[in-house]
Amino acid sequence: MSDAVPTTEGVDYTQRLQRQTGAGWKRLLNVQAPYRWNVRRLKLGFTLDVGCGIGRNLGHLGGNGVGVDHNATSVAAARAAGFTAYTVEEFHSSADAVPDRFDSLLAAHLVEHVTEEVARDIVSSYLGYVRPGGTVVFITPQERGYKSDATHVRFCGFAEVGALSEALGLGVARQYSFPLPRFAGKVFTYNEFVTVARKS
Repeated sequence: MSDAVPTTEGVDYTQRLQRQTGAGWKRLLNVQAPYRWNVRRLKLGFTLDVGCGIGRNLGHLGGNGVGVDHNATSVAAARAAGFTAYTVEEFHSSADAVPDRFDSLLAAHLVEHVTEEVARDIVSSYLGYVRPGGTVVFITPQERGYKSDATHVRFCGFAEVGALSEALGLGVARQYSFPLPRFAGKVFTYNEFVTVARKS
């Protein structure tokens, strides 16, 4: 029996994401359609997707963005799907690492995987690549979704993400529950908190 702490690094996590995304019933029912619509209606423009995983949200963005992830296996999977994606080290030395290059930063299912301090450090390290007045979007799981993943470290609801935004010098423009009303988050794994903030 292994005592290893679950982590988002390595092949195992990438394969888990691929299994979840590639389940036949999910493809048949097109379960990503509402989430794709939600991302697209935010009109994020050219987006830096931090914690891009295997590229699901890069797909939702229609490829109008660049992904970064600390998991090299996930980055390879995103590239294999046709997206531009980098490991953290690769990104900061890439041609895409230009100040003010991006209209938006998307941190979907990222900050709940780390402590508050680490979340602040990660996001702040990318804010300089977002233009003044640009958008920063945080998407985090609600209660049932939070409990569904052993790699989650800290529950990040509206209050927690609002406080993170404030610590980063961002102004919160809107917070909402998606796709169902807030009460559903206790029983529906895929209900999400969405926080839309602005960079000054």
